[in-house]
Amino acid sequence: MLIYKVLRASEYEAFCRDGRSLGAPIDLTDGYIHLSTAKQLTGTLAKHFAGEDGLHLLALESERLEPLQWEPSRGGDLFPHLYRELLAADVIWSRPIACGPLGHDIGELE
Repeated sequence: MLIYKVLRASEYEAFCRDGRSLGAPIDLTDGYIHLSTAKQLTGTLAKHFAGEDGLHLLALESERLEPLQWEPSRGGDLFPHLYRELLAADVIWSRPIACGPLGHDIGELE
């Protein structure tokens, strides 16, 4: 199953340059990388990235990520949390997220 990570422009640039990331400041504080399912992604964007432009979406295959834990978060929903750095080799695909007057447009997700 594909799961997703949203990165800000500076985070994405560092990830591309270094081939690895410990995540955003919230990930560093919490000790794991916050990820979302396709169903959770719109809520994640609205809560944590409202009005932000220059975002990038990374798609990751959940079965290839270890150690990945599914833990309760917003509304008791289980969210995927990655307890290691994110590697360029983990990424199936990536693309920019458009931000328009109606919010973020993530397009079709696989």
